[in-house]
Amino acid sequence: MWNDFSEFIINNYGHAPKIVEVGVGGFLEVSLRLRELLKGDVVMTDIKPSHQGVIQDNICLSDLKIYEGASLIYSIRPPEELHPCLVEVARKIGADLIIKPLSTDCINSKGKFKLMNYKKAVFYLLKY
Repeated sequence: MWNDFSEFIINNYGHAPKIVEVGVGGFLEVSLRLRELLKGDVVMTDIKPSHQGVIQDNICLSDLKIYEGASLIYSIRPPEELHPCLVEVARKIGADLIIKPLSTDCINSKGKFKLMNYKKAVFYLLKY
């Protein structure tokens, strides 16, 4: 599934100058694959960075400079209370937003997300 998720991003945002993953935690598989295959900048953020190279940021009190110039912001399994913050940052920056929730979660936002099924990957996309 993660290969399919990465493939969607590569196919649709492969020429993006910047992509940001919010709340990377200890799961670096997608970001590292994107860094390996894309020429643009792939930025990883988390409120409590657990790896070198992850920028500390609280998405609900975000430093917008981190996100400036991004074409895509995405988050894998973010808590539902963060969804409105993700939407707000994406809107301010003008970046598309992908939320890959847990299979039991729904989207907690008033944005007009589209449910996407790409091969084995299921996620929500909000285009700006």
